[in-house]
Parts: sequence; structure tokens; C-alpha cells
Amino acid sequence: MDPLRQSPSPCSSRPSSPKTPPCEMHGYVGIEDVLDQLKIKAMKMGFEFNIMVVGQSGLGKSTMVSTLFKSKVWKCTLPGRGMPIPQTLQLKSVTHVIEEKGVKLKLTVTDTPGFGDQINNDKCLRPLDIELLQRLCRTVNVVPVIARADSLTLEEREAFRRRIQHNLRTHCIEVYPQKCFDEDINDRILNSKIRDRIPFAVVGSDQEYLVNGRCVLGRKTKWGIIEVENMAHCEFLLLRDLLIRSHLQDLKDITHNVHYENYRVCRLNESHVLPRGPCWVNLAPTPPGPPVAPGPSKVCRQAREDSDD
Repeated sequence: MDPLRQSPSPCSSRPSSPKTPPCEMHGYVGIEDVLDQLKIKAMKMGFEFNIMVVGQSGLGKSTMVSTLFKSKVWKCTLPGRGMPIPQTLQLKSVTHVIEEKGVKLKLTVTDTPGFGDQINNDKCLRPLDIELLQRLCRTVNVVPVIARADSLTLEEREAFRRRIQHNLRTHCIEVYPQKCFDEDINDRILNSKIRDRIPFAVVGSDQEYLVNGRCVLGRKTKWGIIEVENMAHCEFLLLRDLLIRSHLQDLKDITHNVHYENYRVCRLNESHVLPRGPCWVNLAPTPPGPPVAPGPSKVCRQAREDSDD
């Protein structure tokens, strides 16, 4: 007889009872099982993603968001041909739950209708655009795009892209993905390719057409169909891959761990100069010597001005 079979196991030496069920072998257990637990939890809770689109009226911002997530996010009727586009300065937010293959995404889209409609747009980036981007890049992840790219030739598109990149560098506007957050060589190589193509030249459409026996998203013109998901026509696929396929979680992490934390610390420091009260927070001991009225730092002062705007 095999000697290994003569020595009873700890489970067999203990009598089974309704209160103490016999031990069962469930297979190999390792720390990688945590990934399965995280996946199950994420499937139950779903994901949240907030996005704000900024631009002039009629650029197709709502259409682009609907094309990105393949869902009718904005349920509104467009004005008829020849009718003026309604303009307002009120921010509009819409929350939409998207489900695909059992995964739920709670998408919140904020639109900025009427942004800069009354300002001349002869130059590449207007002073309003530069001021807005300089403020936004300190608070959120900014991904610029060239809207309605089908109205430009390939040469005009590339020249326009280079002018925008030059303006971004000149005015020290850090767009996503930022160089300081490249963690390893693989991220650096991938993000460098992305930064070289920003701003993406995109075309949005929620209409399907039959092209060569297959249905495609596109815009119909007199000379043919402009395919949204065709890299020869536009760079919409690059934008969708960046926002959803490869960098969605990184966008959320940077927003939470960097932008929000910077905002939170700034607000807490601002509370230090306020009169003592229920919300007063003492972040630093009082220095020795005569009392000096503390003043907010330049960053905090700028953040306060942004919140007042």
C-alpha cells in the first residue's frame, strides 16, 4: 500500500457534522485572485466618466460625443435648415448610462453652448481659447481636437495642426497626456506618438450608410461618403482609442489623484486665512514673532478667481 495513503489528512480525522462541513479543495490560491475580485466588483458597480465639450455652436460637439460612445447622449431636436442655432451661456449636463457586454458606464456630459460665438475666429487660437486652456489644463485633462476636419484638405489640416501645437507650446498649455506622467519607456513611446498627432482631426456622425456592402458611420456628400472610422478620412479612431480603449482609467486616475487633490489642498489652505469657525482648518503652526496677516498664494488666488468666474 502506498505509505502516503496510510496517514489520514487533517480533514478526514475530524468528524463531519452539519455544523462543521468537510473541507473541500478549491484549487490553487494566489494573490492574482485579487484581480478576479476587482473585476467582479467593477462589473457590479460599473464605471463613471465625466467629460466636458467646449467649442462654438454648430461645431458638432454633441454629435461627436454620441459617435464616441455609439449612443444617443443628447436627445434633442436639431433646428431646421435656415433656422438660427439657439445660443445660451448656461452649462448643460446630461447623465446617460451605457451598457455593453454586461459592463455599465455612467457617462456625464457637460456642454458649453454659445462659447465664443460673438468673437472673431480669424486666428488659429483666439485669446479666449488661450485663456480658457491655460485655466483648464490646471484643473482637468485637456484633449484638443480639430472639428469638422472634412472641411479641410490634407495639407490645410496638417498646417492647422502644426499652428495649434506651436500655440500650445508658446503659451505653456499642457494637454493630455502630460509628459510628467509618463511612468515607463512604453508609456513614453505611446504618449509621444499621441502628442505628435494632437489635436486630432475628427469627423462626427450618428448616421449609417452602406459602403461596399457594409454599414459605416459617415457623412454623405455629393462626391461620396466620409467614413468616420476610416483613418484615410479622419482621425476619429485615434481619439476614441485614447479616451476609451487605452487611457480611460488613466484619465480618471490623474483627475482624482492630481487635479482634484491640488484643488482640495488649495481650498484647505484658503480656509486657513478665513475667520475661525466650524470649517476652519489649521494646516500650519503659527510662526513666532509679531502676527502677520497671511495672504493666499498665487495659485490659490488664481483658483479663487477661477471659481468666481
